[in-house]
Amino acid sequence: MASDGGAYRLRCSLLGHGQDVRGLTRSLFPPGGFVSVSRDRTARLWALDGLNRGFTEIHCMSGHSNFVSCVCIIPPSELYPRGLIATGGNDHNICIFTIDNPAPLYILKGHKNTVCSLSSGKFGTLLSGSWDTTAKVWLNDRCMMTLQGHTAAIWAVIILPEQGLMLTGSADKTIKLWKAGRCERTFTGHEDCVRGLAILSEMEFLSCANDATVRRWQISGACLNVYYGHTNYIYSISVFPQCKGFVTTGEDRSLRIWKKGECAQTIRLPAQSVWCCCVLDNGDIVVGASDGIIRVFTESLERTASAEEIQAFEYELSQASIDPKTGDLGDINADDLPGREHLKDPGTRDGQTRLIEDNGKVEAYQWSVSEGRWMKIGDVVGSSGATQQTSGKVLFEGKEYDYVFTIDVNESGPSYKLPYNITDDPWLTAYNFLQKNDLNPMFLDQVAKFIMDNTKGQTLSASSEFSDPFTGAGRYVPGSSSGSSTVPGADPFTGAGRYVPGSASNEVAPAGGVDPYTGMGAYQSSEAKVENIYFPKKDAVTFDKANPSQILGKLKELNSSATEEHKLTEDDLIILEKLLSATCNTSAETPTAQQLQTLWRAVNWPEDIVFPALDILRLSVRHPTVNENFCNEKDHVHLAILLKFLNPKGKQANQLLALRALCNCFVSQAGQKLMMEHRGEIMTQAIETKSGNKNIHIALATLTLNYAVCLHKDNNIEGKAQCLSVISTVMEVVQDLEAVFRLLVALGTLISDDTNAVQLAKALGVDSQVKKYASVLEPAKVKECCRFVLNLL
Repeated sequence: MASDGGAYRLRCSLLGHGQDVRGLTRSLFPPGGFVSVSRDRTARLWALDGLNRGFTEIHCMSGHSNFVSCVCIIPPSELYPRGLIATGGNDHNICIFTIDNPAPLYILKGHKNTVCSLSSGKFGTLLSGSWDTTAKVWLNDRCMMTLQGHTAAIWAVIILPEQGLMLTGSADKTIKLWKAGRCERTFTGHEDCVRGLAILSEMEFLSCANDATVRRWQISGACLNVYYGHTNYIYSISVFPQCKGFVTTGEDRSLRIWKKGECAQTIRLPAQSVWCCCVLDNGDIVVGASDGIIRVFTESLERTASAEEIQAFEYELSQASIDPKTGDLGDINADDLPGREHLKDPGTRDGQTRLIEDNGKVEAYQWSVSEGRWMKIGDVVGSSGATQQTSGKVLFEGKEYDYVFTIDVNESGPSYKLPYNITDDPWLTAYNFLQKNDLNPMFLDQVAKFIMDNTKGQTLSASSEFSDPFTGAGRYVPGSSSGSSTVPGADPFTGAGRYVPGSASNEVAPAGGVDPYTGMGAYQSSEAKVENIYFPKKDAVTFDKANPSQILGKLKELNSSATEEHKLTEDDLIILEKLLSATCNTSAETPTAQQLQTLWRAVNWPEDIVFPALDILRLSVRHPTVNENFCNEKDHVHLAILLKFLNPKGKQANQLLALRALCNCFVSQAGQKLMMEHRGEIMTQAIETKSGNKNIHIALATLTLNYAVCLHKDNNIEGKAQCLSVISTVMEVVQDLEAVFRLLVALGTLISDDTNAVQLAKALGVDSQVKKYASVLEPAKVKECCRFVLNLL
């Protein structure tokens, strides 16, 4: 058993990477090892060297065409029992590697800018964050869903232990909690870019930011603590086993170890930017920095480096140059500093710094409690010559650049910001800058020359003395049910004994010998094996039943009180009566263009009187002529009108009938095509009605079911992901068992014959949501359908 030394000391320094080490994560295979990624475009797997102190590089992976910024391990599966390694890069891609092949197994493409954070979850899911302001959820080699809501680069992502919960941290200074793909909560408090996230428990997490603070949060939204200690940007945070403290690294050249809410130890490094850290299972800490060296620190005396190695590390640290402009050491006036005698007095806390003046030089020292002495951490110089080159110093629109210039095109006009990296082509950067700001192309030579003159032709090389802010992007491109109502005759919207929108029941044709939507069917012995007649469902479910005379009566009543601007003539009312007759199959006539024009005028009524017109549309859109007119109309203005009625602040009668009309659009090929083309927009709007009544829930479940039918045919995995997200969200609020049943049929249809969809449903926690319905007694179809779904999951 290794003895505990109480304080962390150097275990080893590992050379191998040619440039900044930007990401680290512990490995599963080999145990006790870790993976590193670098600006040198490689990922490297390190294993214990057998001597108990050091590590050996056993595998080097290449696949990115630009800097590599982040890494995570995808847990073992049947196909890959030793897990996979995922890396994200400045080339906008994610590379997936096995642990024994230097080339990627496959590459995930979809982000439009640098991928700077990765996190893996259960069932093979992967979450990525990018400068394109989005996070994406991946399953194997497919993008399942895109999380949109941040207004700037996403620097940090993490998947929480509870299935379906994810966190993202952004340069917009916020953290967002996502459940099954929907933003559930936004955490505010940080005053600058959020750079790192770490899990403490199912209910708590940590965040670090460019505001030099660490915050401890509850999932419920409360900020429990703010930890101060760093003097500059904090880039990385990692938690000890059993959550016994955490470690942070940052732009102040330090690794800080936090125990019981206090900074227990500060370790300075001879590199300006300490980009990343990870904690191994034995509690040792691995850090990567802008000097390209990986260093491991340990509490164990048995694993501590030799005296010679520690001396060499301290000498390297003492030779470092500290730029006072970083603010790490406070304001410095050399004339006011004491001499070397100041170091005779012991420090008061670990990590305390003292500056002394010695023969005209300013030296910085740090107190080490474990060593009981002052350790030199560098010479303070007037300028390191790295003010523009110091990594992470120049942020523009939430991203790091080597330079951000202010360009004045003319004296009277506005100034423009031009971000630039030394890896960029100055001519292309100049061209993109002019395009973005709509400036005259004649300035191209002038702007390109300005860039070259002010960067002095700097280029990036492996031996570059100053670290670079790991970018390369020139121009920032942002975002780069049965219908039956159990309400008695009373109309909750307009008064008692009146027309109730959608009051007629909606019968669905039996899928087999039993009608799962009505519960009616043949007698069945309890011993008989129950056959799955529920899913996958092949055809759309529609809302068909109505009382045309009641609808017309209500329309005429409301028309009499309408303003002159909206009032329909007697001829108009007769026209709508004929349309209703034609579409309800009570006449053999085909709807005319005049009838449709009159209908659209009525659908544009004010929202407090429009619902009878929406009910006529709901019935009419089932007719091939009306459906074709609705679906092929230029710019889809009619669809936009329908979607506006899904406003959660609007009238519930309008929400209900708009949802039912959308469901009925699925009766034809043209309708299905339109619904699928606008799936994202329609589902996003529809889910906003989730707080409605049970009839709305049935309609919302039916809309999801109809999408599931189409998606089962097309096998569109991203569409399935959105539907699974909707099912998960609605399951949390719905109480009506008919709505639950339709959601179960939708779920079963989505995951039938699709292992990817099954894995995603599990990852989103949908299986745990539906289990409770396996014990429902009545109606029996809910229990039976639920059991068939759970068999697939």
